[in-house]
Amino acid sequence: MNDSSIAKHSSDFLGHPKGLFICFATEMWERFSYYGMRALLILYLTKHWEFTDAASYLIYGAYTSLVYIMPVFGGMLADQILGSKKAVTYGAILLVFGHLGMTVESNEQIFYLSLALIVSGVGFLKPNISTMVGALYEEGDPRRDSGFTIFYMGINIGAFTATLLCGYLGEKVGWAYGFGAAGIGMLLGLIIFLWGQKYLEGLAEPPSEKYMTKVSGVSYENWAYISGVIMVLITWFLVQNSQLVGQLLGGFGAIFIGAWLLYALFKCAPEERDRLIVVGILILFSLIFWALFEQAGSSLNILTDRGVDRVIFGWEVPASMFQSLNAGFIFTIAPLFALLWIALAKRNMEPSTPIKFSIGIVLVGLGFLVLVYGMQSSEALQTGVIWIVLIYFLHTLGELCLSPVGLSSVTKLSPQRIVGFMMGMWFFASAAGNYVAGLIAKGTAGDPVMLIAEKIYLQVMFLSEDQFTINQKNGFIDVYTDVGLIAIGFGIFLAVLTPVLKKLMHGAN
Repeated sequence: MNDSSIAKHSSDFLGHPKGLFICFATEMWERFSYYGMRALLILYLTKHWEFTDAASYLIYGAYTSLVYIMPVFGGMLADQILGSKKAVTYGAILLVFGHLGMTVESNEQIFYLSLALIVSGVGFLKPNISTMVGALYEEGDPRRDSGFTIFYMGINIGAFTATLLCGYLGEKVGWAYGFGAAGIGMLLGLIIFLWGQKYLEGLAEPPSEKYMTKVSGVSYENWAYISGVIMVLITWFLVQNSQLVGQLLGGFGAIFIGAWLLYALFKCAPEERDRLIVVGILILFSLIFWALFEQAGSSLNILTDRGVDRVIFGWEVPASMFQSLNAGFIFTIAPLFALLWIALAKRNMEPSTPIKFSIGIVLVGLGFLVLVYGMQSSEALQTGVIWIVLIYFLHTLGELCLSPVGLSSVTKLSPQRIVGFMMGMWFFASAAGNYVAGLIAKGTAGDPVMLIAEKIYLQVMFLSEDQFTINQKNGFIDVYTDVGLIAIGFGIFLAVLTPVLKKLMHGAN
């Protein structure tokens, strides 16, 4: 290490660049705002706007899938014109307006516009704040991995605290208070980011002077901001027409798969082609996982609200607060998983990447079957809260087997010249999985004719229309049984394919 590096590191905080902690705080508050709103969204749709369960699930699925698509465009605009710093600032401003717009409970179009602002804001902020973290470290800096570990802890801290605070405020005090808390969190993130610019060491600036070049009297920078406004307007339209999101995903999916196959067949050496095929197969299996895992914010949230006895020590816990379990389990379990993989690797017993994927998919399926067992074993309509805790526990174990491993495998197995494209495919699979999650959740809504009959019955008996019924319970049991068995089947199938995939990986694990 040269003298300049020593001098530079001497001004660090806790052994890392001070800018890391600015990025940490910004991302923590952004995730606080996102997960706080997400915890309440499906309940808000069904209780405040009184949409049907089926319609609410489709809106939710369209919204969450768009959240994963927009970072592709936000990342491109940052790479070509804005630079990460300007993109993050712009994204944070959009997010603040979006979350605060959610506090307006009287206008449906403002609600949809708020969703669009949040989607576009995430698109500009999320990919570029991660880029800034990487830019803080020189190539070969051994602190990089631990820096990203600290950064990702911010994500889980934000998610954990948001689902508790925003969930409580939204359900117990008022929707506007829950959404408002999410908005205030994002505003704090924006303030911290702007205040901490001096610690970012001039990094993440526009890639060239191109951003000042004018076209039709408007600079490239302002054209990028105008593009962001166009993204908002398009998203505003799409969240109101969720079926179009599915069609767009299908079209882009076909393009992605076609490009992947053509590149693998005609642009790769034999070993590169084989590894690229493995990456594509793993990405397809990840879609199955996310389609089931993302029931947490939609159907599982509704089930927890209506069909679970949530009284603990005399207090009825708001349904949305149970979504904190995933982040809480990650805090406690993730370090153990990291130690486990290291220990197994030292004994040459570490499972291969396909086996880890297989275990993750089996665990997400097993989580549903465990919950179904709990629902069927309960004589009452409502299920004991322990079964909700267990499904979140099993799903978190599955996530730790698949999500970080998947990101690593994309970078490890893809040719460096197209690793960005393959990472785009990974996040696109997450987007598609979120949309499919909405379709699966819609299946839990039950038979429409029976739902109308139940609604009439509840009105005649002067009962709340949120009353959980045997038809609703059976709808959840049927769908969760099916998806649980299908997931386990896919997991076993992937395990059977593993010897072939390992051969195609050519020594990589």
